[in-house]
Amino acid sequence: MFENKMELSFLAKSENEAFARVAVAAFMTQLNPTLAEAMEVKTAVSEAVTNAIIHGYEQMGPENMVSVTCRLVGKEMFVEIADHGRGIADIDQAREPLYTSKPEMERSGMGFTVMEEFMDGLEVVSELGRGTTIILRKLIDG
Repeated sequence: MFENKMELSFLAKSENEAFARVAVAAFMTQLNPTLAEAMEVKTAVSEAVTNAIIHGYEQMGPENMVSVTCRLVGKEMFVEIADHGRGIADIDQAREPLYTSKPEMERSGMGFTVMEEFMDGLEVVSELGRGTTIILRKLIDG
């Protein structure tokens, strides 16, 4: 059972990535994270939100929303980033370093690698035509 929870949703626009990152960082302050822990979570959230915005939707539309849910359980923080877009055809391939489905946008293909490096857990749930949810887990030792 979670001890605290926060939910937000926003239009899938690049300028909202910073908002999501700051909101998650503000929420996690109650766990008294170190500066390094806070930066790791912010970076992982930034990557996940950016992926949802860039890869989740083919075209911009008012129905294209990204949601972020944070849950605190003891000293662990869980962050779910979800879109309701195209989904990922091959999750294993998408998680390979340097793989990108948008080479024309000069994407580095390191998003999942960065998330895995900075977080204690990463789960990807996706269904074609229905969207993707990234679940990040971080133990905050403070």
